[in-house]
Amino acid sequence: MSDLASLKPDLIVHGTKPFNAEPPLSRLRAAFVTDVADFYVRSHGDVPDLDRDLHKVRVVGQVAAPLALSLADLQARFATKRVAAVLQCAGNRRADLQAVERTSGDAWAPGAIGHAEWTGVALADVLHAAGAAVGAGLHVAFEGADIAENEGAPDAPFGVSIPLKKALTGDVLLAWAMNGAALTREHGAPLRVVVPGYAGVRSTKWIREIRVQDHPSTAFQQAQDYLLFPPDMRAETHDPSRGTAIAEMPLNAAICEPAAGATLPKGRTVVRGYAIATDRAVARVDVSADGGREWRQATIEPRGNGPWSWTFWNTVLDITEGEHDLVVRAWDAAGQTQPARPEDVWNFKGYLSAAWHRVRVMAV
Repeated sequence: MSDLASLKPDLIVHGTKPFNAEPPLSRLRAAFVTDVADFYVRSHGDVPDLDRDLHKVRVVGQVAAPLALSLADLQARFATKRVAAVLQCAGNRRADLQAVERTSGDAWAPGAIGHAEWTGVALADVLHAAGAAVGAGLHVAFEGADIAENEGAPDAPFGVSIPLKKALTGDVLLAWAMNGAALTREHGAPLRVVVPGYAGVRSTKWIREIRVQDHPSTAFQQAQDYLLFPPDMRAETHDPSRGTAIAEMPLNAAICEPAAGATLPKGRTVVRGYAIATDRAVARVDVSADGGREWRQATIEPRGNGPWSWTFWNTVLDITEGEHDLVVRAWDAAGQTQPARPEDVWNFKGYLSAAWHRVRVMAV
């Protein structure tokens, strides 16, 4: 959507129709709570312009009392809840995988991620009010008001699902505000789903239907698109039955400063970035100035991190004259770390790129 591109001239735009863009990494790292203007935008088709007062979300399927709720209804009937949570595109850092071999999708740098405070109501409260069925094997399907452009399939309303167990955790929201202000159009106004810890695709924007059912969504995004495929598959030979639906996001870290390709004065160099471990704590971050042969432990910045927040880190390296490959890796509270090479996680869709992040710089 070219009108959005003109309103966001400071973002790195990967496409205008659909509109997809991310911030420069220095701006992403500038604030622990990402400014709305610097929050990545992922669209799958048109960007609806919905009437805030007239729009309603239907709650249907295996429920005792189907509902049709406006934004005003939600605000009047249910307790308001705020959750600080990262949203991250499943294709974040896809550019690193494309450097190994071509993948489908936009060449996202590490900026397809952001951290915000979301305001809304717990989806669990709405499901309880509708008398939703309970039991193992149930799912909650979401349908948006946008028409997604589906590669190799007819365009259709955007759709995904999450397990009912996740939907009832209390932190999954029907949100109407972001960082204390009403949602903007590109971020799902007037109402969106926020599913902390899951790939951003599960956080349906412009939500218009919530359906409790005994199977995952059959929509293109759930059944065919957002799947992790084994490395032997290619676009022309892929078999959706061999793909794994992407839900939780992996441990990841990225260097935001200095920028790739930067020319720096030799000597003391500040290196800063983010790390994310979904609902586990980031226990340690290591940084190397020589491609990963020797490591220095970074300082984790105290931010009062919630379970769905990210972690900011920084360190100072002594950079000698010449080229240097700066590298970062994170460790979580379970003692797990990231794979070393993008070749180890390559897949033709370019999802879940979580190998060590590398930035080449020149010191003079």
